[in-house]
Amino acid sequence: MNKQNWIEKSHDSWSVFKIMGELVEGYEKLSELGPCVSIFGSARTQEDDPFYKQTVKIAKKIVGMGLGVITGGGPGIMEAANKGAQQAGGISVGLNIDLPFEQTHNEFIDSDKLIDFDYFFVRKVMFVRYAQAFIVMPGGFGTLDELFEALTLIQTKKIQKFPVILVGSEFWNGCIDWLKNKVCNDFKNVSSNEMFLFELVDSEDEIIDILNDFYNQKSFSPNF
Repeated sequence: MNKQNWIEKSHDSWSVFKIMGELVEGYEKLSELGPCVSIFGSARTQEDDPFYKQTVKIAKKIVGMGLGVITGGGPGIMEAANKGAQQAGGISVGLNIDLPFEQTHNEFIDSDKLIDFDYFFVRKVMFVRYAQAFIVMPGGFGTLDELFEALTLIQTKKIQKFPVILVGSEFWNGCIDWLKNKVCNDFKNVSSNEMFLFELVDSEDEIIDILNDFYNQKSFSPNF
């Protein structure tokens, strides 16, 4: 082994401790908060966008149920969700990560509930473990990544089933049609019953109804 390879391997070993540190901090902080709902969506959504305004309303209704709100901590839909939670006097959590187009967290995260991450996969562990539901607004690659990872974990029974709610039929219908027609029916890569792992809605009240129905006879708890 040459010196350069040795240095690289040594660096890999030490990074394990940094990963462990992020996991420990996340578990300690989030386990104290009580049940929350994760809200995902594009960082590029502007304040005058209808989906931004709707996200504020959704977050307020979530808080009205006695639940907190968790976001990725950035601008756009994340900012809207944190804003709604904070304005309604609820728990507003931000799991922030430094990205080229998101240099800082939004201002509507509770000061003691901001956690900064270097590793995407550790951040996603926190989203999944402590969220009682995923509410997925229109977004890009990151939003789709978080959505399909959650569905895969539920599909493979690595985590307990919880509500995964897509908001905005005008945005999601094309994706859902492709999943049904190509992935499920034509190529048989997903079974028909797995198409029911998520629900599509357009209104805030539909979200609240789904959450109330799902947790009517269940208690809130971490997902794994």
